[in-house]
Amino acid sequence: MKDYRREPFERMVILGESTVQGGPWVSDPSHYFADIVADLIDTAQDAPFHYVNSGIGANAISPRSPGYADSAKPSAMERYRDDVIDHDPDLFVFCYGLNDMRAGMDVDEFIDDARTILADVKAACDPVLVLTTIYHMTGWRSFPPFDRGTPDLNATYNERIAVLADEMGGLLADVWRAQGEADWLINPDGVHANRIGNMLIAHEVFATLARNCSCLTNATFAADMETDWTRNTTASRASAGDPYRKTWGS
Repeated sequence: MKDYRREPFERMVILGESTVQGGPWVSDPSHYFADIVADLIDTAQDAPFHYVNSGIGANAISPRSPGYADSAKPSAMERYRDDVIDHDPDLFVFCYGLNDMRAGMDVDEFIDDARTILADVKAACDPVLVLTTIYHMTGWRSFPPFDRGTPDLNATYNERIAVLADEMGGLLADVWRAQGEADWLINPDGVHANRIGNMLIAHEVFATLARNCSCLTNATFAADMETDWTRNTTASRASAGDPYRKTWGS
């Protein structure tokens, strides 16, 4: 399989809406999913790592989103150069679609805007790209103008986000699938994941990275090679005609 990154990540930027920024639906900032992802990477790599949270609550992807007039500004299209490219990330996590779907934005227009952002960031920084699907939610008829989405539109957005991830040569973290449509993972506001929901979202993003980026296992692999257990078991394998061979990287 393709190894998207062998060297440790140095700088991650997460661009998104309120679930990325975090808020009072989770009692402690350390429980925000973006912070959990950053902590997991930092722990796994055992190397210097910087994290930038570029989430804005009630944000829209662009001025043509139907929710833009009532959204927090600037939109993703208006701010990604300052909030992403200027930080020169080698890991970029893109978390949009929830508010635009809830506002009833045409999915083709959403994908077109997302493609512009991703292509520009890729050309400027060439980071590992991770796209998340839209999070599970329950409050379909609340908070106008963000009351125009439907489960069917949600599913269509997620299908198109998956196709876009592949088109851009990026990774898809299917956080909607990870949540399993479990309503008990959602805050009573109907929109935001609760603490446990944030944990699931974060671990799906990290799992997607760990499955595709060997850099996250370099420190663990090096430590394992120095243990008595590894020395004994690899010697046993060699004597059995089944020698250990590293199959990735250099």
